[in-house]
Amino acid sequence: MLVRAAVALVFGLVTIFWGSPSVQVLAWAIGLYLLGTAAALWMSRVLPKAVSVVVAVGGVAALVTQSDAGVALSAAAALLVLGVFELIHGLRNRDSLTRDWLVSGVIAVGTALALPFFISLGAHALLGVAGGGAILSGVLWMLSGLTLRHDAQSGTQATAPGASPEAVN
Repeated sequence: MLVRAAVALVFGLVTIFWGSPSVQVLAWAIGLYLLGTAAALWMSRVLPKAVSVVVAVGGVAALVTQSDAGVALSAAAALLVLGVFELIHGLRNRDSLTRDWLVSGVIAVGTALALPFFISLGAHALLGVAGGGAILSGVLWMLSGLTLRHDAQSGTQATAPGASPEAVN
């Protein structure tokens, strides 16, 4: 969880401070963001492994296409799959992270649905949309991860019985 938050926040900061990104910057930034997110999802073992694979394929597709439309559509597809599975996970599991999964799913689906509408505005707009979603989810998962870590260290029961303790990492 904390790794995923760090990946999202680093990507979000890059999008904020890059003034005039080229399409190559767009492709590399979003591609690496999706690959980092896929790696964090793979490590967490909370969502099905297929979700990590789809997000990784979206990252590779963003790197390969090197066009505004290609990057936006590959990122949108990856984020849509991720968001839907986060929503499903949040609806199926009732634990201390239920709301976080639901909010993260809404952020990912919202970002995915918005990206195609910004293709004509270029790399700067696409990075802004993707970066905004990344910052929101990064802050959410950072707070969730730190709260779970604090609760685990203080002995407080942070998750429902049977919930995955490795989700904290």
